[in-house]
Amino acid sequence: MSSAAGARSPATLADLLAIPEDERFHEIIDGELVRKAMPSFIHGDAQSALAQRIKGPFQRRPGGGSPGGWWIGTEVDIQLAPTHIYRPDVVGWRRDRVPARPTETPVAILPDWICEVLSPSNPGTDRVKKLNFYHQFGVPHYWIVDPMDESLSVFRWTAEGYLLVLAAGREARVHAEPFEAIELPVGALFGDDEA
Repeated sequence: MSSAAGARSPATLADLLAIPEDERFHEIIDGELVRKAMPSFIHGDAQSALAQRIKGPFQRRPGGGSPGGWWIGTEVDIQLAPTHIYRPDVVGWRRDRVPARPTETPVAILPDWICEVLSPSNPGTDRVKKLNFYHQFGVPHYWIVDPMDESLSVFRWTAEGYLLVLAAGREARVHAEPFEAIELPVGALFGDDEA
């Protein structure tokens, strides 16, 4: 017999959708239904600050004095394989590749950029499992915002693995790909006021 006693089938979209919507704070990681960490204020603040900084100049058609060219969302379920349904903190698609705003749930279109904000209870999920999964499926740009050490790490896809192209602390002002058209004061993600 090849089946192990007590072995479970991988979790599926049906399992995720069986959870009441107001309690559906889960992802499917490597076929396992995993509850997301309860977000802290510093997590939510960093996530909303980043989304605001990126969405303002980029979620519009190109031209008119701002870069434009993107769809940006927060807490969007994405499914790139049957046993992997993730809910990145912030995610984006280039409009030249995805002309219409994604509307399905979960979204099955490969994002062009994903940012995860680390939580103290599970930083390894974003730094290892998700990083490897996003690389496997070819997500071109991956950012990690770490509210604990107040840093931003920017990765670019390469065939060998993600390449760290920028590591910046709270005091830095950066032009981070793929949004290098704007200056991002990293401290703004961690509660700093603009000078």
